[in-house]
Amino acid sequence: MCTILEKDSEFAEQGDVSTARCGKESSNPNSFAQLYNHTTDQLQPHVFFASLTGTTEKIAQDLVQKLPGWEQNRPSVPSHIRKPILHDLSYTELDDYFINPPRSDSNVHAFYIILLPTYNIDTILDNFVEHLKETHHDFRIDNAPLRNILGYSIFGFGDKEGWPTEEEGFCSQAREVDKWMAKLTARKRAYPLGVGDSKSDANVRLEEWREGVSAVIREIAAGNGLGEGVPGSGAAVESDEESEDDLSATEEDDTVPVKLAKKKKAGSTLSDLEDLGRMINKGSERDIEKQSGPIPPAVDFTTYKKSLKPKDPAALKEMVPKESPTYNALTKQGYTIVGSHSGVKICRWTKSALRGRGSCYKFSFYGIKSHLCMETTPSLSCSNKCVFCWRHGTNPVGTTWRWRVDPPEEIFQGVTDGHYRKIKMMKGVPGVRAERFAEAMRIRHCALSLVGEPIFYPYINEFTDLLHKQHISSFLVCNAQHPDQLEALQHVTQLYVSIDASNKESLRKIDRPLHRDYWERFQRCLDILREKRFIQRTVFRLTLVKGFNIEDEVEGYADLVQRGLPCFVEVKGVTYCGTTTSSAGLSMQNVPFYEEVSAFVVALNAALQRRGLDYGIAAEHAHSCCVLIASTRFRNSEGQWCTLIDYDAFFKCLESGKEFTPEDYMGTPTPEWALWGNGGFDPRDERVDRKGRKKVEASVDE
Repeated sequence: MCTILEKDSEFAEQGDVSTARCGKESSNPNSFAQLYNHTTDQLQPHVFFASLTGTTEKIAQDLVQKLPGWEQNRPSVPSHIRKPILHDLSYTELDDYFINPPRSDSNVHAFYIILLPTYNIDTILDNFVEHLKETHHDFRIDNAPLRNILGYSIFGFGDKEGWPTEEEGFCSQAREVDKWMAKLTARKRAYPLGVGDSKSDANVRLEEWREGVSAVIREIAAGNGLGEGVPGSGAAVESDEESEDDLSATEEDDTVPVKLAKKKKAGSTLSDLEDLGRMINKGSERDIEKQSGPIPPAVDFTTYKKSLKPKDPAALKEMVPKESPTYNALTKQGYTIVGSHSGVKICRWTKSALRGRGSCYKFSFYGIKSHLCMETTPSLSCSNKCVFCWRHGTNPVGTTWRWRVDPPEEIFQGVTDGHYRKIKMMKGVPGVRAERFAEAMRIRHCALSLVGEPIFYPYINEFTDLLHKQHISSFLVCNAQHPDQLEALQHVTQLYVSIDASNKESLRKIDRPLHRDYWERFQRCLDILREKRFIQRTVFRLTLVKGFNIEDEVEGYADLVQRGLPCFVEVKGVTYCGTTTSSAGLSMQNVPFYEEVSAFVVALNAALQRRGLDYGIAAEHAHSCCVLIASTRFRNSEGQWCTLIDYDAFFKCLESGKEFTPEDYMGTPTPEWALWGNGGFDPRDERVDRKGRKKVEASVDE
């Protein structure tokens, strides 16, 4: 049987290396020359890596410095090999590299190098693999969108103690990525997949593989191409699995071939192999049931290769296993992990309020004392990878819930117990006020905004019901990527939607959403919020990041406010949480000054006025770098702003079972010290400046 396949005319038009049918000459033997002219063009290596604990990142950084192109002044390195570019997959917009290859210049061509460890927990690698699969099966996208890169090669790190063989999962994620990259690039595997055991021969195997890849890069740069029909060429004969998938391409009929689902290899449960001192437990998922019966005439590529049987709930993985690096990273950051997917953490403003040093903006705006507030989430997973995220990518990510689900009662008990334990740890801290410490042992408010996506939790309504039954008010923050869950959400005290950008492109850059239809989801969430504005208090939360979403976006934000008509608009400067080494890491240069935030708010308010919208600047909390714009619905008959919440009235309305509006639990007038222009610091507290600067006492005109 012939295994060499003929590419279609579209491949040849775009300069791919075409192969011939049995017994025929190559239809386009000079196609590589058409794609890459070694006398005028340049080769740009791109090195991608994934890493939780930093081990693979260090290996990637070292590899980059050993690849051709790093030292341009070396005689052995052709000048047309560019300096390699390093990419962390956790902070990479996948569409920009794995659907449309980067082309900064028409004479610059990409070469991909990918370093992948193997995990048995949910990480960015799961989304990366899923992205490659969806790209291949998406009928809207060319089945080989990466054909114009010059080649690729992958190295995987595994652990033979846990999985001795490929069938048992050794380097399974690297093998999976290698398979899908072969399809997306039209078989441009430039050098064979390299694998190494992290506990024995990884360094030796990596060096051998690096030398081979470096030689290939030099060969390609010299105009010799990948070669055909030899090991490392990417020819069809290299992979039995890939060849079987494409056997139908040799048929002469016009029907659409259907690929049968293969038995899934054991080893879907993966382990973190960067944590080299830990033993790994074996495990496997249930096999996908084999398809049988007559072959249908067509296949729906959007549902390709899905399991025909529902997963056994007992076989579902935990989102954050206790032995995982994710668990270790989050606990090191101060989290108490509850169950398998929830967390609670004491806020720095809670500590500040216990010592009489001020509460956060929620006290100035809404009357919430920080020492009575619990910050938690029932879902540590998120569907965005925001550049300003406090967690620097250590929390899980995903677009669908695929983990074991903990009952809401267990989560409620766990997070409250965890919060109280953390409060008790403050009793010996100097300056803690006894009366506030006693008050703090009764939670009165819950901020569902810790990390991740709370609305992602399947039983979020049941969880908020448990809060409300204990007369704990609820502020829930979502990232406008789950419209179905948002629409099904029952009453919360105040509902937030994060509005991090005013247009599609800016949102993609700053939030880095995993959903491909992120903008449509975002807009639908705004429409849902508009519908809910007479049922509960709704808030747009704008986080300003200098260099990302401040410049020239005021009018766009005003358009979004006009669409959603929220009760309030919170505008806050991004909180600095440490400079990261990732490509998307923020520094203090990205944090706007309060004067810049204030100027933005004034401009936004003016834009709302020009549109005839009834909003005004109501309150501020300069210490949080936050300003509140409110609907004039929240003015009383005397024209005073009433942004505070009457929490007793809220619970009374909720328990009545009758319909009610946000005005039914509108509180007393906003205190004078919290209004716009007065700073927002409670004069009953003591402001402390750790840098020794002279404190300016706030004065309130009576």
